[in-house]
Amino acid sequence: MTGATMIEVRDLTKTYGGGLFKKGFRALDGISITVGPGSVFGLLGPNGAGKTTLVKILLGLAHKSSGDAQLFGEAVGHVSSRARVGYLPEAHRLPLYLSGRQVLELFGQMCGRDRDYVRARVPKLLELVDMREAADRKVREYSKGMQQRIGLAQALIHDPDLVILDEPTDGVDPVGRAAIREVVLDLKRAGKTIFINSHLLMEVELICDRVVIMDKGKIVKQGTIAELTPRTGRVRFDLEPTTADFERIVAGLGSGFERHERGFELLANESEIDQAVDRLRAAGVSIRGLEARRMNLEQAFIETVTKERA
Repeated sequence: MTGATMIEVRDLTKTYGGGLFKKGFRALDGISITVGPGSVFGLLGPNGAGKTTLVKILLGLAHKSSGDAQLFGEAVGHVSSRARVGYLPEAHRLPLYLSGRQVLELFGQMCGRDRDYVRARVPKLLELVDMREAADRKVREYSKGMQQRIGLAQALIHDPDLVILDEPTDGVDPVGRAAIREVVLDLKRAGKTIFINSHLLMEVELICDRVVIMDKGKIVKQGTIAELTPRTGRVRFDLEPTTADFERIVAGLGSGFERHERGFELLANESEIDQAVDRLRAAGVSIRGLEARRMNLEQAFIETVTKERA
């Protein structure tokens, strides 16, 4: 393992319970992952897949049964490495009687930063998460989205190198989710590493560089978004005018013709696509767009988990 990696896990296992006559429950079964610097890493899996157990071990909140887990090249649990991590837990609870600004000041000092450092950093974070105007209102007055944004800010108060977010957009409206996504991308642009545990697949697909899919304590698939969402073989044509008889024009080419409001889709190979383009142009139809359709992450996730359980 190298110090250049932010997270490195090798053959990690975790068994709960068990004993002389009991087998116990294997929550993690030989997990191996590597997370490099300056990236957004997504952890996916159904309930009970082992995601939360993995996060707890990385944070030193649970002990491994076997294998190896490191942060910044050090074994997990070291105070020095944990100090470089920011964490937003799922369903976190903030002190309702404090204002958002006071929450950040409190958590900043709990992280070991002095008061002057924290007070200088708070306004920047409030601006980053779009909570400047509500900073002096009590947390009890905040919506779920506002609480999530302040929670995200507290995870960043000590300027960590690695940020672990557990369901960061759960229960947040679309506007709030978009704001949190933008914050995550800003962090990536600043060279931070973000580790996201989420069941909202669209969010993961939009922002993650690499994704691991877990089920029953094992990794069943991992890769970049492009690797996990292969082409389906279908091609979308956006055309003008949209009133032409497209089905007649491309008759005999490909299969699965489906018309849409701006053109059509069909399953076709490269030769058939070329022929379709030639026929459309010969018929006086302008091609405004041509897109090879891909499986989305939700489809890939369902297919992967279904196959694993078959």
